[in-house]
Amino acid sequence: MAVATAAPITAMVGNVPIVVGGGLGIGVPAGYLVATVILTVFSVGYVAMAKHITAAGAFYGYISHGLGQIVGMVSGMLATMAYVVFEASIIGFFAYNGHSTFANLFGLDIHWVVFALIGLALNAILSYYDINLTAKVLGVFLVSEILMLALTAVVTLFTGGGPDGLMGHTLNPANAFTVTGLEAGSVGLGLFMCFWSWVGFESTAMYGEESRDPKKIIPKATIVSVVGIGLFYVFVSWMTVAANGAAESVKVAAGKDPAQLFFGPTESLVGGWAVTLFQILIMTGSFACAMAFHNCAARYLYAIGREDLIPGTRRTLGATHPVHKSPHIAGFVQTAIATVLVLAFFAADMDPVVHLYTLLAVLGTMAILIVQTLCSFSVISYFHVRRKHPETASWWRTLLMPLAGGLSMAYVVFLLFDNQEAAAGAASGTLFFRLIPWIVLAFAALGAGLALYLKARDPEKYQIIGRIVLEDTVERD
Repeated sequence: MAVATAAPITAMVGNVPIVVGGGLGIGVPAGYLVATVILTVFSVGYVAMAKHITAAGAFYGYISHGLGQIVGMVSGMLATMAYVVFEASIIGFFAYNGHSTFANLFGLDIHWVVFALIGLALNAILSYYDINLTAKVLGVFLVSEILMLALTAVVTLFTGGGPDGLMGHTLNPANAFTVTGLEAGSVGLGLFMCFWSWVGFESTAMYGEESRDPKKIIPKATIVSVVGIGLFYVFVSWMTVAANGAAESVKVAAGKDPAQLFFGPTESLVGGWAVTLFQILIMTGSFACAMAFHNCAARYLYAIGREDLIPGTRRTLGATHPVHKSPHIAGFVQTAIATVLVLAFFAADMDPVVHLYTLLAVLGTMAILIVQTLCSFSVISYFHVRRKHPETASWWRTLLMPLAGGLSMAYVVFLLFDNQEAAAGAASGTLFFRLIPWIVLAFAALGAGLALYLKARDPEKYQIIGRIVLEDTVERD
């Protein structure tokens, strides 16, 4: 589920050309290598919390236990908003690829909004049932896209690379902090796009309540997701640059069809049939990503709803299906919100990729990176200020590593603010783009306001903000 949320094929085909053409240049594998190290450091503290707190709200529960209910509610609102808009964002990318794939392969001109609505409907249906059904569907799509990306990369490795060989020097970590092979690039944009490729890996913790042995499964799944995704990204981006060669990589990535950075080597090394399959898997892979984000959003809505902070939400958002045990009502609410967002962009005659995908991705990423930063500091507070579980606390695992992770994530937030116009591309001139920081601020203020109101008017409800966890790990003080 977590790897599907990170969407390897979407991350590679969508982000690598941007890093090569306008960011780090041919040093893209070094950027992914550094990002892997930093996110692994972040994950050390994250999994330490996962060993003691199992909650569908993940960040929401962790931060509430570590930094208190007010900051917890702020993080809950930001994380919920992020995952809610992520589904609509990825559906835009899926719809665009659905339209182009059917036009190229079958000569059918089907409007992108049709694909978007079909994708949203399928997500609603699948999330209604037990999570294992969704996991099986995602598993098929995920394995297919990983095999597709690996195919060309492995062939490139065994054939010795392109015109410049395997270009092992591009793996030098120093290349993550300098522009290589470009006349004008941006280190900040390049690093941010590398980190953006992981958004969703932290969703492992959301499924703890639905796992057989969450205290063991969630930490392992998180580390395997971060390191596994990271090493795969490093390998694929390295082989992609090597297959094209230094000069051609930059030329293609900055051209009119940057996807040729992948399609070109695939066609020459594997065959035309592989390019066709590649195009289909980009469509199915983006759908799998949207489906995974749908489940994330539904679990956040469920986690907040079951606390009944707003009267009546326990019986609606906080309800689970009597047979399938899924947060079915929260899932339908998420579908309704995502559908409204998609139709709003459609009504405004906006492009599914340039506007819907990009703008909502920047909005959601800004929110989730702030929450990840808060989570790192909540680990330090939980184990060393509140002195919970001294048997787990250690100077390196719950202090040094979370501190380094938190400062690193804060730097990534800075990178986003500093490069948000470049990240948004052609959509940066829209009113919605200018409102993005204010939308994030508004949701943070809403969370803080709700927590302060409950603290003053309903102390009992205030005490349970982010504190409903799996029964065998209940913590309230």
